[in-house]
Amino acid sequence: MAAQSKPAFHHVNLKTTRLQEMIDWYGEVVGTEVVFSDGTGAWLSNDGANHRVALLAFPGFTDDPEKDNRTGMHHSAFEYESFEQLNGNYLRLRERGITPDICIDHGMTFSYYYRDPDGNHVELQCDNFGDWSASKQWMIDSEDFHANPIGHFVDPEKVAGAAAEGASFAEIHRRAMADELAPAQVPVEIPTEG
Repeated sequence: MAAQSKPAFHHVNLKTTRLQEMIDWYGEVVGTEVVFSDGTGAWLSNDGANHRVALLAFPGFTDDPEKDNRTGMHHSAFEYESFEQLNGNYLRLRERGITPDICIDHGMTFSYYYRDPDGNHVELQCDNFGDWSASKQWMIDSEDFHANPIGHFVDPEKVAGAAAEGASFAEIHRRAMADELAPAQVPVEIPTEG
């Protein structure tokens, strides 16, 4: 029997009623460019791949007002190589009026969740360890992660302020995990079992 091959994740495909808004938003937030578009869809890429985000806009699609409470994809995610890139993009997008809904230090990643024009969350993140194998091992071994796999909410303004004052990312991460950079109000309630 042949060994299982493990394909790399390639793209996400979203259905939309707002094709141009979605093209513009993904271009601004994650730097995609249109590889091809017609009236029924668009294929976008932010690297050498033929597409990373596909958008379908077939006639007859309708929005789901109960989307947040239904099963399906929760979010897609894009990674930065460093916190400095994540924070720099936060500051750039903030100047354009685009701010994240939810920001969390998950322990293994520092993550900002933005909502696209159709209400889909897009996570922009960096690895807290600077090494995916180290963060994976932390998830396996960490009692903190096992007790709280969601992590600690952070206020991106407090984070950006700490960075502007010269705090290292290691210090920002430590402060986030101690809830020193928490928002005044929790942005979303996390359901618990029961």
